Amino acid sequence: MNSRTSMLTASKASADPTTVQTSPKPAAVRRARLRDFGWAMGFLAPQLTGLIVFVVGPMAFAFYLSFTNWDGFNTLSMAGLDNYRFVFTDPQLAASARNTLWLTALQVPGLLVSGLIVAYFLQKAGRMTSFYRLLFFAPQVTSSVAVAAIWLYLFNPQISPINSALRSVGITAPDWLQNPHTVILSLVVVGIWQGLGYQVVIFMAGLSNVPRTLLEAASIDGANEWQKFWRVTIPMLSPTILFLSITSIIASFQVFDIVYVMFDTNATSSARTIVYEIVQIAFQQNSFGQASALAVSLFVSLLLLTGLQLLAQRRWVYYAE
Repeated sequence: MNSRTSMLTASKASADPTTVQTSPKPAAVRRARLRDFGWAMGFLAPQLTGLIVFVVGPMAFAFYLSFTNWDGFNTLSMAGLDNYRFVFTDPQLAASARNTLWLTALQVPGLLVSGLIVAYFLQKAGRMTSFYRLLFFAPQVTSSVAVAAIWLYLFNPQISPINSALRSVGITAPDWLQNPHTVILSLVVVGIWQGLGYQVVIFMAGLSNVPRTLLEAASIDGANEWQKFWRVTIPMLSPTILFLSITSIIASFQVFDIVYVMFDTNATSSARTIVYEIVQIAFQQNSFGQASALAVSLFVSLLLLTGLQLLAQRRWVYYAE
């Protein structure tokens, strides 16, 4: 039966008032949709349960606690906005916030620049690329306790090989972790050393996706290596740079383990970060309401900062079609 015959048959059927239309019944459609919904929820149930129990639930509980006075044992009482007033007026928390901002301002650009440079040259390493990539990624999978132990030795003013090298050329080396002018810089060095491998792996994946045809076209037009890198490679890497900048800023705001292992509970004012303060207030001072208010403030700050980054990406991030 050709198409013309089919159209004539359909036209006659629609014109015949005795013809019955065989469309699915509404009840059957609803049952099919409910069955599909049930299957979908069944597959999603494990992830949704974990999300609600371990993420949404604790966040909601922390938000509630931020308006209470509670030491973790006795009956809690409502505190209104007192905890938030404490967060925004306490001088030690202001110092810790400045430390965290300094650490982020130094560590994130350091990670991005060093990761891009290392990834760029690793791509030209030939058969040794996998070995060097493993070498740079090793600190990423090393426990923070081991990393802190290594750098406690390297920053020790008595036995540090860094200080010995500086003294050999006539430079008086500082006490890196006790000097208020060098302690944040020391934490930045540790953070870059530990996080460099992750940045390198992600940048290498981004570099492998830069179209060779664009680089060859730039070469034909007479572009040198720097012009190809700046005019072609960097724009094509802009989505990767955006992703790494967002994740690196969030990670820098949440620095805690290195500080805690290096200083225990006796960190000086110039070495404290926001998350370190949250743990100290909650588990040393047993003030879960104030700690929750600080945690909620940190969450809102990161949410706003990430939103600003996503709004600004329209001006500089290029997505190839």
